[in-house]
Order: sequence, then structure tokens, then C-alpha cells
Amino acid sequence: MKRSLLVLGALALLAACGGKGASRPGPPPARSAAISDAGAVAPDPLGPRPELAEAAPFTPPIPIQYKRPNGTEVWLLERHGLPIVSMQLVVPAGAAYDPDGKGGLAATTANMLDEGAGKRGPLDLAREADRLGATLRTGALADYGFVQLTVLKKNLGPASDIFGDVVTKPQLNPVEFKRVHDLWENSLRARQSEPEAVAGVVVARKVYSAGHPYAHPIDGTLGSAAKVTLDDVKKFYATRWRPDHARLVVVGDVTRAEVDAMLDRVFGTWKAPTVPAPVDLLVPPAPLSGRGEPPPVARRVVVVDRPDAPQSVIAVARPGVSAFDEESAILPRVNSALGGSFTSRLNQDLREEHGWSYGAHSRFSFTRMRGLFVAQAAVHTEHTGEALQAMIADIGVMSKAGLTDEEVEKTKQLARAELVETFETVQAAAARLGRNAGVGHTPDHEAAASRLMVRADKGQLKKAAAQFLDLDTAVIVIVGPRAKIEPQLKAIGITAVESSGTEGQ
Repeated sequence: MKRSLLVLGALALLAACGGKGASRPGPPPARSAAISDAGAVAPDPLGPRPELAEAAPFTPPIPIQYKRPNGTEVWLLERHGLPIVSMQLVVPAGAAYDPDGKGGLAATTANMLDEGAGKRGPLDLAREADRLGATLRTGALADYGFVQLTVLKKNLGPASDIFGDVVTKPQLNPVEFKRVHDLWENSLRARQSEPEAVAGVVVARKVYSAGHPYAHPIDGTLGSAAKVTLDDVKKFYATRWRPDHARLVVVGDVTRAEVDAMLDRVFGTWKAPTVPAPVDLLVPPAPLSGRGEPPPVARRVVVVDRPDAPQSVIAVARPGVSAFDEESAILPRVNSALGGSFTSRLNQDLREEHGWSYGAHSRFSFTRMRGLFVAQAAVHTEHTGEALQAMIADIGVMSKAGLTDEEVEKTKQLARAELVETFETVQAAAARLGRNAGVGHTPDHEAAASRLMVRADKGQLKKAAAQFLDLDTAVIVIVGPRAKIEPQLKAIGITAVESSGTEGQ
């Protein structure tokens, strides 16, 4: 047995050494023709890679505009590619119009519209919309209230009947109001345990002066909710939801003749009241340069104490622009580079490089009067001070140096892509046009703004960043455990800290 093993081993060794009978290895494989002896890449046999031309500018389509006999202004954008119609009616009935001490009235009024309308109760209305495959929404934002409907063209007739009843014949039933009001208060209680929502409420309270139309949250506070009655809702609806100050955006597979026939049927009895409409905010605001709003005296740091919270929410805020200011068309590109995309500076710094947060972002609000700039992130509590210092530094660098050449080009392409995507679908186009109509713009606003956005060069972007990202008078709100946060703030030079409740009190 041992002898056999020795023989086998010898044969194997002979074969490995190239002995008689062993197969010799072939020549080394030929080098790829694409690699030269010097290691350089040879020309591609398919030829040089073609240079892509710059994407053609995209100008959003402009809807036609006309007025109905009852005073309602219609914006119609025909899109016949798919059998879908989306429409949104907007009225100047947003949270900015809430009476003093009754924040949330506008939102509650809008929420009540589909809680029974015409001859349908709330369940009947919901079932009928579902049967038709229709999406029906009501709500209120800062500047306007809205009712939105999206449906297949074949079901537009019966769906528009529901739409018309919701707008013109809400039941405003006491039983449904009690239910909606209870849900509202429960939602406000739940909001107090949501740190990002709390940060938003406190930011608005601290940046805007007391009594400013934007100083309170759209859905109000527990104190204001307790004061809102059904009579308030009925009065607000009668005063604000009127046809002579309404705008109806219609987008999709429908013609003007079809729209007018539909409106004759569903809005035929909706007449403007004889009482003049309130004047307050119906007139567009003055340009930014003419408003002369005094800035806060110095930067403020406000902490909302949440003992033992594993995370802190940081919000760095300052006044932004009005949707009527020319800079509102340019600043989205600045924001895209700073905190408006995954590859933005804030997200790359706080999330990708340091791992302090799952995501950091920033935004400029789009509102009739001067809105807000807010940069925000939820970070690990033990890194609150470091993360805040990094956010301030990132914003400061953008404010002083502006965008890099790469960011200038990237934000231009991103802005174009976002605009194209918005107008790709009927529902998204109706929502964007509805937003413009709601703040008081003309139908051609998006087309004009897109031209300003695309043409903005590095110098213009730098100027806008310097003007609207200066944090010398910013308000910094931190929601988290104060006992753990305060030593970290002192370590980065912040010694003056204010306290706030969850509703900014």
C-alpha cells in the first residue's frame, strides 16, 4: 500500500515538473488590444464617446384663463394624452385668515366640507367617490383653502356632482363637527410628542412677531381649538368660500366647452353674496425690498425640553422670501445644493460623513407674504452640539462663497428635471398650478419663473445665497433633553438659551 502511494506521488511530481507525458501549458493569453504596453487605454474601436448637448430649456405650458358669470376664474390646461381630469378649486381662506385666538379655523372649515354635502352624508359621499375611482381631498394651507378632485374622464360627470356639492353645499352638521373637533384635538395632543412637528410650530412662533398671520400653525393649538365653534365654521365658510374670489384649475382630457357645461350644472346656484369680500390679504404684498421688516436683534437659541429623548431635532430658521419676489425663482437652486437633495451639503455632512443623522434637509417656503428658510435634522442627542455647529458652518460657507461650478450645473439640471416631472402627470400639474393660483399668481407665473431659474448664473446664485442664508439673526430651535444639550451648546460657544413649550408658549 505504501509503495503504491509512493509511485502515485512520484508520477504526480513528474507531471507537475513537465515530465514526459505531461501536458505543457499554452502560451500566455494575448493582451487585450485596448491596453498598450505603457498601460494607457487605446482608442475605443467604436469611436469617441459623443458629447451630450445641453438639455433644451423646458417651459411649462400656460393654461388659458377666463371668468365665469359668477366671478370664478378658470385656468384650463388641456392634456389629451390620457383619459384623466384633475381639478382644484382654491379660495383665499387659509390659516393666514384665522381670527385672533382661533388658529385652525380655516383648516377645520376645509375639513368639514366633505363631512356631508348636498344630499349625501359623509359615508355616502366617501363610498360614491370610491366607487367612481375618484380622489377627493379638502384642506387648507397658509394662504388658501382648496378642494381637489382627480378622476377618469368617463366618470367626470358624477364625480363633478360630488365636487360641486362639497364646494357649494356642505352640510356643516353639528354631529360631524363634534367628531371632527374631537379628532382635531386628539391630533394636536399627539403633535406634542412629535419632535419635528414641535420644531415647526416653535420656529414659526419665534421667527414671526406676535399676531403675524403666519405665526401660528395651520392646524392651530389646543388653546385655539377649544375656542372654535360650529358657528365660527359657518361664518368663515360664508365669508371666505365665495365664487367671486375663487379660482378653479382644470387639467386633463377635457375641453372648454365640456368644462363650461360641467360648471353650469354643478356651480349653477353658487352666487356671490351681496356683502363685499374682506380686503385684508387679497392684494398682493409689496416686493421684498419695499417691506422694510426690521430683523431680530441677534441670533436666538430656543430649547424645548424632552427629557431622555434619544434624538434631538435641530431647526435653524430665518425669514425667507415671498412668492412674489423675483428671488423665489432662484433660491430653489441654492437650496438644492445646500439641503434640498440627497447629495446636498447638509445631508452629506451630517449623514454620510459623520453619521449623526439619518437625514438633513432645508427648504424655502412658498407663501404670499414673506415665508421662512428652515434647515432641519434629527440627530443623536450626544452629538447635538457638533451637528448644530456643522449646520451653521455649512450654511455660512454657502452664504459667503455661493455654489461651486459643479453645483451650479447640477442644480440647473435638477431644477429642470423636477419641473418636467411636475408637468408630466395631470394631477401634479393641477397641484402646481393650484398652488400658484392660491397665492395669487397669474397663469404664466411658472413659465416666467422657469426662465429666471434656468438663466441664473453663478454670480446671481451667490448673491441670493448671501442675502437669504445669513444666520446672524437666525432663530435656532432644538427639541431634546435640555440637561444633555446645554453643556454641548456651551462647548461650541452658545451660553444664552431660551426655553419654550411644545406650542411655542
